[in-house]
Amino acid sequence: MNRSVLWILGLGLLVRGIIALWLPPGYDEAYYYIYTRNPNWSFFDHPPLVAITTAIGLWLSSETVSQFTIRIGTLLIHTATLAILYHAARRLFDERIGKLTLILASLIPIFIVAFGTLTLPDVPLMFFWVAVLWGAVEEFFGSGPSENYKPTYRLAIISVLVGMACLSKYHGLLLGAGLIGFCLTAPPFRKALTSPWMMLGLLGFGMTIAPVVVWNANHNWESFTFQAGRSVPATQFSIVRAIEALGVQSLYLFPFLGVPLIWVTARSLLQQLRSPFNRRRREVEPDFLLKQRLVLWLSAPVILIFTFVGGYRQVLPTWTMPGWFIATLLLACRVAIWQQKTPNITRRWLTGCTIAIPMILGIALGHISFGIAQKPSQNTVFGGLVPIASDPSTQLLDIVQLRQNFRKQPEMVKALQQSDFLFSDRYHLASHFAMALDPIFPKPMTCFDPDDMRGFAYWSRNEDWVGKTGLYLTTQEMHIKENSVATYGEYFKTVKKIGEIPLDRGGYEINRIFVYQGVELLKPFPRPLHNSQGA
Repeated sequence: MNRSVLWILGLGLLVRGIIALWLPPGYDEAYYYIYTRNPNWSFFDHPPLVAITTAIGLWLSSETVSQFTIRIGTLLIHTATLAILYHAARRLFDERIGKLTLILASLIPIFIVAFGTLTLPDVPLMFFWVAVLWGAVEEFFGSGPSENYKPTYRLAIISVLVGMACLSKYHGLLLGAGLIGFCLTAPPFRKALTSPWMMLGLLGFGMTIAPVVVWNANHNWESFTFQAGRSVPATQFSIVRAIEALGVQSLYLFPFLGVPLIWVTARSLLQQLRSPFNRRRREVEPDFLLKQRLVLWLSAPVILIFTFVGGYRQVLPTWTMPGWFIATLLLACRVAIWQQKTPNITRRWLTGCTIAIPMILGIALGHISFGIAQKPSQNTVFGGLVPIASDPSTQLLDIVQLRQNFRKQPEMVKALQQSDFLFSDRYHLASHFAMALDPIFPKPMTCFDPDDMRGFAYWSRNEDWVGKTGLYLTTQEMHIKENSVATYGEYFKTVKKIGEIPLDRGGYEINRIFVYQGVELLKPFPRPLHNSQGA
């Protein structure tokens, strides 16, 4: 690996490290921290690898709990992911394409944040997705002309890697389907599907995903049905909504990179439709088209499927991103051509993106963490643009500040020590409070939400808390909107207010945490039907 590649990887790690250090934990990230407190073969929402990814930093930091420590695993894994992507692109095409692929994948904002900074299931997913790409490149294009291809032991390894992707996120099934699709549509490689190595690989794949299957078999297949239900049509399909979903993807990709990426991918798909794979079988396709086809089969299915799903319901921005991450190889190939035809314009475009994206991310981070665009704020550099009352970023909880302010109130610490368990009214709030209070005095955390408890329903039984004292924490918004204190009052012998904890940013209060103690739970709190297995 040459020095320039190491510089790109190092600078990317530095930028992502700064974000990881200062950005408060997101809803999902705090929730995955709870995974680490309740290790299992799988979980209600996701397969198990996100728990291991999140736990890496806690292990390395001797269980120090902060937004940075839960992201250490992500920082390390994504750096390895980028390095593997570079090697795969270099091996498939050449050194120049490899380096361009690395640059593009290191620049796109959603890749920086969702794959490279936050602790999410997508982090291990992309590591194994790219590892499968590299393995496929070595298997199909690493031993001479495609017409002389002979299946090797790599097929078994690739199958296990696909299984590991499935242990990260169920998107991994589309990765496996893409490999099969590639072999079926590339005549020289069809023999891979019937080779003994593939049979061994299927056995390895089955053994790899066994933890998820066993967990689901013992829990009414809850995880499978929950995730499958998120793709069920909510309304009638609309081509306008599908186009809008594609437009949103281009925004997350950063338009000056996203639009070219979408255009190049669409162009490559059309090129494949016109390619000679319908010629007589003995006629061999150009190697470039076969290589392009491999990239498309590992990227296009997830893009097309979830863009189509966006035509009838809202899709999360990360759902299509594995496809776009792999498709950066196609954009790199096109950029190499542009560099030859219009070197000055291409250089200015890449330089502009390299300057603009860190600036935009820096401004966003400065506002979320320090309130530089907040109105009012002691840290403002824009004169105050976003009023506190209408700023959604105030919903992110600074767990370190919450922990410090909690410690300053002796009655709070005493109530925490006297309580048998903690609870909140939303699963993500319960997770944030667990991150904040675990270092003070760890207590079991649960969620009293009759509609959606997520994994909390599987980490305890609802009768476990009967007769015990619980410390209830909630945010100002939920305290006003839900009036949950009155709701919980009928379940406890008494409910008393312990106090309030203000949270500030830029010298002004942006949120307030309310703390109550429920003494002696009289009856189990009801759980939603889809979580009844955990009751």
